[in-house]
Amino acid sequence: MLLLTFVSAIHESSAGQTRNANTVPRVLRFVTWKADQPAVWDKAIQRFEHAYPHIRVEREIAPHSSTAYHDLLTQKLKNRDDSFDLFLMDVTWPAEFAAAGWALPLDDYFPRNAREKFLPATIAASMYARRIYGVPSRIDSGMLYYRKDLLEKYGFSPPATWHDLVHQARTILEGEHPTHPLLRGYSGQFQQYEGLVCDMLEFVGSHNGSLLTEDGTRSNLAAPESMQAVRFVREQIVQRIATAAVLTYQEPESLAVFVQGKAVFHRNWPYAWGLANDPRHSKIVGAVGVTTLPHFAHGSSVSALGGWLYGISAYSHHPDDAWTFIAFMTSPAMQKHFAVHASLAPARIALYADPEVLRVNPQYTALFPVFQTSRPRPRTPVYPIISHILQRYFSRVLAFPETDIVEEAQEADRRINWFLELAAGTRF
Repeated sequence: MLLLTFVSAIHESSAGQTRNANTVPRVLRFVTWKADQPAVWDKAIQRFEHAYPHIRVEREIAPHSSTAYHDLLTQKLKNRDDSFDLFLMDVTWPAEFAAAGWALPLDDYFPRNAREKFLPATIAASMYARRIYGVPSRIDSGMLYYRKDLLEKYGFSPPATWHDLVHQARTILEGEHPTHPLLRGYSGQFQQYEGLVCDMLEFVGSHNGSLLTEDGTRSNLAAPESMQAVRFVREQIVQRIATAAVLTYQEPESLAVFVQGKAVFHRNWPYAWGLANDPRHSKIVGAVGVTTLPHFAHGSSVSALGGWLYGISAYSHHPDDAWTFIAFMTSPAMQKHFAVHASLAPARIALYADPEVLRVNPQYTALFPVFQTSRPRPRTPVYPIISHILQRYFSRVLAFPETDIVEEAQEADRRINWFLELAAGTRF
């Protein structure tokens, strides 16, 4: 395997000049999700093809939902489909893809000294069995957006605890009801999909609970701390300051409510800052604040680690070209491109000191510590099935107030433990 050095932006222009202009470009096929900022991605691909005219990139656009995209991609890989070369992976997928033999190990391409330039959590998410299978394209962490103008109007500072958030939301809703009767207190992602797991991990974790035990061998949903957090979300968030519609929201729907000026508080990822402050999309430009997520009285703020990684298919016929593309797209210049033009938080540490990045994204100064301490979801080859169990559990207990949280949590624990034992080889 050809060992290529990690490219930088300075390398872009010289690379293409050495190629024969008459050479028929090789086609590199890239499977990716439907982006929120397609024009920014189009520009990035154009820059790559200009720098490397011997390679042409064809994209297959998958659904926006991480769950739907995962189903499409894994079906291709199960079939040993060699018609594509690389893909974007959610940070929860490397263990599954590596254990199945679907993703190419990148150790020869991506040495340790290159990895040190990225946020540690993003590299940890890319590892399985001491090998690396992905290169971070960006980092995501859950954070709290809020209506700065409304909090100031009622004399509030950003809430430190979840109980503070509920109190502030109820106070503002009551005060604004005569003129804004459709205003809601909270908008988040509570549809039954992967985003629900992220949202609930943050509530549970900030109540000193967890999805799995610390050693990762057992499910921990029936622990009192975990169940109390779920009960709070059902009774205080969904039933008191949101509406039933929140149970149908993924990121786009929940953000649309916020940028239309119809929610006081909103949980989302870093990309939402750019859209919330874009007058083409938002009615609340200049009135948006962002801070770390609240916590419970005896807990600390927890942010779900999100983000995407580039991976190379084990069945690709062009792994070196695929690496050339990955190295280019994750270079300092291109991560800056996505940070400046799409507010996608870079995975490269140095960019958090870049003046232009901070001018466009001043919130990064306060949120950089959050990115450094994000909590990953369980890293296990059986995470997809565990996630489905978690999604069903959280969705049921939030949507149906009559459900018994203790019974549902115990049943979810039982099912998750069965698969954890299977993965560990202790169940035959």
